[in-house]
Amino acid sequence: MTSEPKVINLDICDIERRFGVIAKQPAKCETHGEYASVIRKTSDTPSGCPECAAEAQALRDQAEQQAMYARMAEQRLERKLGASLIPKRFMGKRFADFHAATEGQKANLDKCVEYAEQFPQNLEDGRCIVMTGTPGTGKTHLATAIAGHIIVNHNATAVYRTVGGLLQFIKGSYGDRAEYSEAEAFASLVEPSLLIIDEVGATKPTEFELATLFAVINGRYEEQLPTIVISNIDAKELGAVLGDRSVDRLREGRGIGLVFEGASERSKRRAS
Repeated sequence: MTSEPKVINLDICDIERRFGVIAKQPAKCETHGEYASVIRKTSDTPSGCPECAAEAQALRDQAEQQAMYARMAEQRLERKLGASLIPKRFMGKRFADFHAATEGQKANLDKCVEYAEQFPQNLEDGRCIVMTGTPGTGKTHLATAIAGHIIVNHNATAVYRTVGGLLQFIKGSYGDRAEYSEAEAFASLVEPSLLIIDEVGATKPTEFELATLFAVINGRYEEQLPTIVISNIDAKELGAVLGDRSVDRLREGRGIGLVFEGASERSKRRAS
């Protein structure tokens, strides 16, 4: 059974004339068959296959939609990275940028990469990391690299705070003119998937500092959320500047202890 030939309408209606159509002529598309090619007074070139044009427009619309979704995803990522409060100097730090010259540095790098790649399990376990040792040996670099990796690859949230910044943030909730409550301040530190607390032991801790740090670490411990603590002091002295109860909670659940040794990279750069 043969199909009936396609009827091509070459008539020009009034609406088409208003849009500048002056003629129609039969044409044939290798893909879609015969069609009426339109000639307008604004163009010397007859129109092409309308079905090909529709398919091309659909592809353009799809590409535009995908680009829009990509822009939205990039904006969401930028907002999450901004909300992490990672300092500009450490924003965008990657594992590939870490200079591991010694076996100990290579081992620390491998541990941090493994922790970041397996973060969904570490998040479920509430597994913490304590980084201690010589200043300028890459502790903050690796901690913020972990944060960046889990934000980008695991759709997680991360927040970076120095001890001083954390205490100032909590104190900012006090007083009648405070823009947020103490409960909201603690919640912003307890709720993220990962919290990084840097510069632990940089100054002699007060009772307020020890109590506040314990409240934050214990709050995350109770929610089984991981915390990374960074300090330039010896690991054995951590209890004196962080509190033994806080240290116990960080170590529970196969908590990871990383010791950083060697010369300061900052000193090396100043000397070169």
